[in-house]
Amino acid sequence: MLILGIETSCDETAAAVVADGRTVLSSVVATQFELHAQYGGVVPEIAARRHLENILPVIQGALDQAKITLSDLDGLAVTQRPGLIGALIIGMAAAKALSYTLGKPLAGVHHLQAHIMAAFLTDSPPEFPFVALVVSGGHTNLYRVAGATEMTLLGRSRDDAAGEAFDKVAKLMDLGYPGGVRIEALAQDGNPAAYNLPRPRVHGEPLTFSFSGLKTAVAQRLKQHPEILADAAARCDLAAGFQAAVVDSLTSRAWLSLTQEGCSRLVVCGGVAANNRLRRALQEHALSAGLELFLPPPALCTDNAAMVAALGYRLLMAGQRLDLTGDVFSRG
Repeated sequence: MLILGIETSCDETAAAVVADGRTVLSSVVATQFELHAQYGGVVPEIAARRHLENILPVIQGALDQAKITLSDLDGLAVTQRPGLIGALIIGMAAAKALSYTLGKPLAGVHHLQAHIMAAFLTDSPPEFPFVALVVSGGHTNLYRVAGATEMTLLGRSRDDAAGEAFDKVAKLMDLGYPGGVRIEALAQDGNPAAYNLPRPRVHGEPLTFSFSGLKTAVAQRLKQHPEILADAAARCDLAAGFQAAVVDSLTSRAWLSLTQEGCSRLVVCGGVAANNRLRRALQEHALSAGLELFLPPPALCTDNAAMVAALGYRLLMAGQRLDLTGDVFSRG
């Protein structure tokens, strides 16, 4: 069963063809990093306009890469939520048009749940049930996953998501956008113990994430010691310390959630899951504790349409179809 996935939730226009929810035949992603870098973050209206320019060429590119035509498709899947409304509308309009003209079924996909399905596009997919940590630019969520359509939210960020915190701290440090890769590059030459930064917790909610206090701590440190930005070594140390605090916050709650759920399998996905320090910390602990860890390759951690097609396949197989009146939603 060939599914065309379409993803336009933020600033990547993506399309992919996936066979039977497992085999990626093509994956094309048009990024907008350079377009938004001058503004220090994603500008929703500009992102939507660029999606409009990119959507048809990207879809055609995915078909060409898979060496198929539209008539070969068995169904379509499109990101329905959460995301930027203007961006989501572009993908949904294209998907509905194709679904109607081809007479093929369409699935509306939850973006965060699609990230989890990226683990099933690898050679060694996880068995159900498992715990999934989805950590991206706009969301940091923990789920118990009993099946492809059975996901229970265990915890989420009360304020900033991890990826959002990376971007905001990068801006404070004049590193530019996107913040995650720039902080990671700087942190490679830094000492994570040089600055004592907090690991914020929410009283009575052990699986709730909070990153705004950490961001504020960096802002206060820079306000009190502006000379840090002029000192190359100090900048590296601050980047390393911030990154280490984020990684500690993510990993501690991930391991706690496994204990709470009586589970030994963990999937970690989303854009921040491409961070090398996070991946090493997860791998080292999982190995020492005898836990099963599933980390999709970095290309499947960042936003892509293969994960959308993978979840869409499972939704269509379960009889969950989106009709032409289906809408898009900014929140999950």
